[in-house]
Amino acid sequence: MKRKVSQQRPWCYKWRRKLFALVLLGFCFGTTVLMMQSQYSRIMTMVQRPKIAFLFIARNRLPLDIVWDAFFQGGENKFSIFVHSRPRFLLNKATTRSVYFFNRQVNDSIQVDWGGASMIEAERILLKHALEDPFNERFVFLSDSCIPLYNFSYTYDYIMSTSHSFVDSFADTKEGRYNPKMASVIPVHNWRKGSQWVVLTRKHAEVVVEDNTVFPMFQQHCKRKSLPEFWRDHPLPADGSKEHNCIPDEHYVQTLLAQEGLEREITRRSLTHSSWDLSSSVDHERRGWHPVTYKFSDATPMLIQSIKDIDNIYYETEYRREWCTSKGKPSQCFLFARKFTRPAAFRLLNTSLLGPFNEATRKSYPW
Repeated sequence: MKRKVSQQRPWCYKWRRKLFALVLLGFCFGTTVLMMQSQYSRIMTMVQRPKIAFLFIARNRLPLDIVWDAFFQGGENKFSIFVHSRPRFLLNKATTRSVYFFNRQVNDSIQVDWGGASMIEAERILLKHALEDPFNERFVFLSDSCIPLYNFSYTYDYIMSTSHSFVDSFADTKEGRYNPKMASVIPVHNWRKGSQWVVLTRKHAEVVVEDNTVFPMFQQHCKRKSLPEFWRDHPLPADGSKEHNCIPDEHYVQTLLAQEGLEREITRRSLTHSSWDLSSSVDHERRGWHPVTYKFSDATPMLIQSIKDIDNIYYETEYRREWCTSKGKPSQCFLFARKFTRPAAFRLLNTSLLGPFNEATRKSYPW
């Protein structure tokens, strides 16, 4: 028996040494892989900076896509784009001249009617898609008639320099848009009004997407009043004086954030300029419920400079003047402006007011 054991011992030791060597090799390999993964993650974190999600609400195409193409150049890895257009509309070589917009349409878009809750629903759809990218930290809503006033670098730094959202929000005490039927959920002291063109932090974007309390109340009780200009779609009621004139997208985000007690986390102004002073306009097409539309003849250096020179906003219902600041210093109020027609926007781009205009684009748009 002793002789048999002595004969097996060398083989047993050799097997154990091989096993130990394999275990040690596996441990070393696994450690190396983990270290490489950790280092790769740190490198990617350093390379991948927080992004701004640009959320476009469009009827069909984006008529100012080349303007935005010039704006986005050089900002790669710092932005993402999402477009809500009519259902089944595709952004491809046939429908846009900018590669930045290829296939950026959301696949679950809905038909949007101005002055209806469908506009809010479209905003929530855009936010839902944009939130899927963990690097998106700011969310900018833009219309298809918006133009940027500055280059991407300045815009990025302006928006990312603060932890606040930019939400035009003020007390609505004059127009009587609040419907008392909302009172069980939305008390009147939380009712707000403002521009729908907001810039949200990720936290506030999540609040909008996850809301299942305020939005249903808007769907039910915040509706546009029927007017003669819309008689084909909305016949006049028997007693129009009893009908509330409520435009949902001018109240929803503002009221929701007030309802959630988040107003201390917002800068209460918009970064998108719209001209609503139509009292002196002789053009009847420019009067009504919509902001003035800038045409080719309006697109001058003086117009752009006049918008850039605005450094404060006065809110009459709150007797509040909002002095605009960035990084703690006085600054221009607006980064974007609307509503610009295609010829007007391209005229501005062609005169280098909005950025470079390459030769290929110049030949395509000779104005």
